[in-house]
Amino acid sequence: MTPRLSLSGTARAFSVAVIAFLVSLLAGPTHAQIAVTADTVYTMAGEPIVDGVVLMNGRTIEAVGSGAEISVPDGYRTVEATVVTPGLIDARSTVGLSGIYNVESDQMQLETSAPMQPELRAIDAYNAREELVSWIRSLGVTTVHTGHGPGAVISGQTMIVKTNGRTIDEAVVDSTAMLAMTIGPSVSQNFESPGTRAKAVAMLRQKLIEAQQYREGQSGDNPPSRDLGMEVLVDVLEGNVPALITAHRARDIMTALRLQEEFGFELVLDGAAEAYVVTEQVRDAGVPVIVHPPMIRTYGAAENAAFTTPGVLHAAGIPIAFQSGYEAYVPKTRVALFEAAVAVGNGLPRDAALRALTIDAAELLGLSDDIGSIEEGKHADLVLYSGDPFEYTTQVCTVIIDGRIASGECQ
Repeated sequence: MTPRLSLSGTARAFSVAVIAFLVSLLAGPTHAQIAVTADTVYTMAGEPIVDGVVLMNGRTIEAVGSGAEISVPDGYRTVEATVVTPGLIDARSTVGLSGIYNVESDQMQLETSAPMQPELRAIDAYNAREELVSWIRSLGVTTVHTGHGPGAVISGQTMIVKTNGRTIDEAVVDSTAMLAMTIGPSVSQNFESPGTRAKAVAMLRQKLIEAQQYREGQSGDNPPSRDLGMEVLVDVLEGNVPALITAHRARDIMTALRLQEEFGFELVLDGAAEAYVVTEQVRDAGVPVIVHPPMIRTYGAAENAAFTTPGVLHAAGIPIAFQSGYEAYVPKTRVALFEAAVAVGNGLPRDAALRALTIDAAELLGLSDDIGSIEEGKHADLVLYSGDPFEYTTQVCTVIIDGRIASGECQ
């Protein structure tokens, strides 16, 4: 018989402690009480605070003010920085569906089996552990609106996630944020039909009419069988899910505005490279723009993109937000902070650029009650910088999401 091993009381206690430690590592960091001190805190809810202090207790912001007003309580971990802003919001991306390696297995942002697939959900394809997600997080993005990319008449449903989640359930903020559509030549490049703009728009209009009929039939004596695509299109028609329409050419932007007027849905323009040509029409329609990355490659439908577009739209009173967008080459995404900095160098006021990365983006996405500014009770999402956020040599040295240090730490 093999003898049984017996542990002494000390050895048993040590083993239990080791197991508990390993379990805690697997479980991830716990929420803590953190104090951030900085030379300047941009709260985006008022004037910048000089010699600012932000207290975080668990997932939320407990207090914010100047060092003369707030003392750091005992037991709080203190992290120092030169500048602090709210967590940055990337208002349009495909990260988590598009991957860093540019191989077939990590490119899930566009399904090309059919030009209209409203039933597709980003939540079913998002990879919370994708390296691109951690990369944009390290550069200050704490929340990203991501999902199916442009290139189909209806690409699918987008979603909003925090960039710190290890699983989709931990990351998700809104599983169905918008319905992505495209008007322009990229559709005919991906599909044999539709081959022209007119055909694509006719197909889209017909689909929306079918959704109207589907909605009417649901209240009848013989309701139609459940249709996942029709369900989300009904949500679009009823204003529950905005239509996110990628349109770069001025004529395509005007087509999107006509569709919005015809069907009454909530519209958000994506890209809008030639929006400066139809600025008055966009403003009068009350439509916000998730403006193309200023450094976008100027070819195809975006060949007339300009560094100055964000400044022009802002001056016209059009709400804007910044995006990383989708790139067809490695690393598949841009950086919203860098794009905003270029816009600042080309006519967009500095404060407006910060707002477009934070509170204005949160309002556009319907999340301003929780994120976008540093205020008591909001999510504890902060970015700590070594200097001016829009300076080339400045580093994002610490990112805090939901009250946890998610990336780096300022020295």
